[in-house]
Amino acid sequence: MVDLSGIGLTNVGEVHHNLSTPSLYEEAIKRGEGQVGHLGPFVVSTGKYTGRSAEDKFVVREPSSEDQIWWGKINKPFEVEDFDKVLYGLRSYLQNKDLFVQDCYAGADPEYRIKVRVVSEHAWHNLFARTMFIRELDPEVLAGFEPDWTVVHCPDFQADPEHEHTRSEAFILLNVGRKMVVIGGTSYAGEIKKSIFTVMNYLLPQRGVLSLHSSANVGAEGDSAVFFGLSGTGKTTLSTEADRAMIGDDELGWSDRGVFNFEGGCYAKMIRLSDEAEPEIYQTTRRFGTVLENVTIDPDTRRIDLERADTENTRGAYPITHLDNIAEGSMAGHPRHIFMLTADAFGVLPPISRLTPEQAKYHFISGYTAKVAGTERGVKEPKATFSACFGAPFMPLHPAVYADLLGEKIAEHSVRVWLVNTGWTGGPYGTGERFKIAHSRAVIKAAISGALDDVEYSTDPVFGMAVPNECPGIPTKLLTPRNTWADKDAYDAKAAQLAGLFKANFTDFADEAGPEIVAAGPVVA
Repeated sequence: MVDLSGIGLTNVGEVHHNLSTPSLYEEAIKRGEGQVGHLGPFVVSTGKYTGRSAEDKFVVREPSSEDQIWWGKINKPFEVEDFDKVLYGLRSYLQNKDLFVQDCYAGADPEYRIKVRVVSEHAWHNLFARTMFIRELDPEVLAGFEPDWTVVHCPDFQADPEHEHTRSEAFILLNVGRKMVVIGGTSYAGEIKKSIFTVMNYLLPQRGVLSLHSSANVGAEGDSAVFFGLSGTGKTTLSTEADRAMIGDDELGWSDRGVFNFEGGCYAKMIRLSDEAEPEIYQTTRRFGTVLENVTIDPDTRRIDLERADTENTRGAYPITHLDNIAEGSMAGHPRHIFMLTADAFGVLPPISRLTPEQAKYHFISGYTAKVAGTERGVKEPKATFSACFGAPFMPLHPAVYADLLGEKIAEHSVRVWLVNTGWTGGPYGTGERFKIAHSRAVIKAAISGALDDVEYSTDPVFGMAVPNECPGIPTKLLTPRNTWADKDAYDAKAAQLAGLFKANFTDFADEAGPEIVAAGPVVA
């Protein structure tokens, strides 16, 4: 039996170590944790927490990492003494309870991967970890596995905010000194993968590797492309193409050898997923080994209904091998194109525009998008927000660290950078319409194919980006947002409002970014 005494877990019940996917199905069913859907997916409910609980995530303030952490609203400090209180309570709670342990990796590149051990009280969360992280297939290697980092996940254990100084009963605590993440009070499985993403975002930049909240794919000629964006902006959808091999859909690294996936699975939004618009992802909902969270399922036929659910954040975790076209080893060379995806709820940004290197750093640091319903608790409709590096909740270092690395790599490899609006046009959210997935695919295909290399461009008078005057596969009118609004004065006012929000947000980064990056922002009258 695997020894967990090193993290203080003793006198526990049976420890199920590195169970296979079928065995985890059986254990989860036996414990009433979920049910098997039609054609094989495992369907679960996460209960009260159907998305990340960002306000309940803390970083332990301890000597080895204190000087590196970007402290503030995102990386909130948690005292060592309080961490010990939580851990003491958790250890007591787990006395005589069965546990599930999965040993795996984060990082497809062997030079930069870390060994991760996930300890969970529920079988289905261990199944999720086995699906999302990279598996070790050699039994002899597994037998000698010693983790670099450990995640302990116990959703049925609730913290006492008054005693342990958490914000609520839920908590996600990252302790760099002990190389440990402790999660409790929430069954939302995304906390497991995002906690390790945060760890990678702490470790890799200090080794000169840029960590990316992005997806990536690669064409037959080795022309890889990276897609930045927060949840709901289309990273998974737009990088999943039948004619391009998937590298990864959410978390990647960019080293001096190219880009590589952190994970072994994908985690896609399922609400209103259709076979027509997203056939590759849709087919994964009909496969054994896929974990579906919070989808509607018929209790008799076990068929799922992706059109309706109690939450917008219905999710599917599936092995990347469920896709027909994936990159060998989940690695590829340096990207030729970077797409920064934003779901613009104001409806004023064009569907695609080309950025200068300075504009690329400005928009990367800004990370403008709209929080889409379901990605976080309490978000019921899209809301304009700025999230540094398109992933501030997972960035423990100052955004300038990541931006400087990005700028260096763009310059070194002559990468073209594009801003793609997958949000609204013809008006803001509530008035305008969201861009069709087909249109977003068309502008990206045009950029990658070179179809936008020789067309004429116009400069957006407010935001300064170069906007193509024509693009295959998309009506010309849509390329200039102002033309899609019936009330042009209303457009001008909304564009000026958004420009002002950009400027106000960037004041927090101006000193670190430098004057040339500040000057790359929008013009405010």
